[in-house]
Amino acid sequence: MAPTAILDWGHPLVAALVARVRRDAAARGAGSPREALQVAHGIIARGVRPVYSVEDRRRTSRTMRLGRGSCSQRMAALESVARAMDVPTRVRGLLVDGVFWYPRFPRFRPLVPEQVLLAWPEFLLQKEQEPAQEQGQEQSHAQGLEWVPIGELFRSPAERGGGSGGGAFTNRGGETLFDAVARTAVDWDGTQSCGMPGGAGCDLSAHVLVDLGYFGSRDALFARHGQTLCWPARRLSEPVLGRWSAGAGADAGPTSP
Repeated sequence: MAPTAILDWGHPLVAALVARVRRDAAARGAGSPREALQVAHGIIARGVRPVYSVEDRRRTSRTMRLGRGSCSQRMAALESVARAMDVPTRVRGLLVDGVFWYPRFPRFRPLVPEQVLLAWPEFLLQKEQEPAQEQGQEQSHAQGLEWVPIGELFRSPAERGGGSGGGAFTNRGGETLFDAVARTAVDWDGTQSCGMPGGAGCDLSAHVLVDLGYFGSRDALFARHGQTLCWPARRLSEPVLGRWSAGAGADAGPTSP
């Protein structure tokens, strides 16, 4: 897919990230696009420090140069890698209740927006093969493609039906939504078990205020609906929030570059 203003995968810094993903994926025997994206997720999670930046339209190359990024910016980096590897992407626009972010800012709740615009990525990947029901039963090679939300990137259909899922996502501490998807399915619809009994802890559907539908890119979503904060608010808050590490605590403030 073609680059966009945000998903500028043709930039040398992003191209270097893609090259690293290809090398690491080959070294680990990760042959499928889905496995390569899992490798990419790990590289981004380790290499891009999570902060509370409010610039959702920041270019991926800028995020890589800074070495830090918000949950949205790190997801954009993963989308950029996917597109560079010929995996189509789209985003689902969700207006999420600001209360969902209260645990991260307990002393600053009045400053948290009433609703936050979330661009939730999806990737067009090969459907997972279901195990043969009987010994010797052949499976079709024409499995087709399906849109896989980032919250299900690490879960095949069979795997999502059981297991502990690694615990609930609490939206506090150093773990962000971007990090959490590697250990537990994140569900905004209330239709998945999330790999936990009864879906406890990772069914986040109660926090969704409005489903804005699907967009061909996060650029298109933000062009139509804007960003969570207006430009003056972003200009005032970005110098602080853009350096404030996730999990640093409400009283800790920003960290040095």
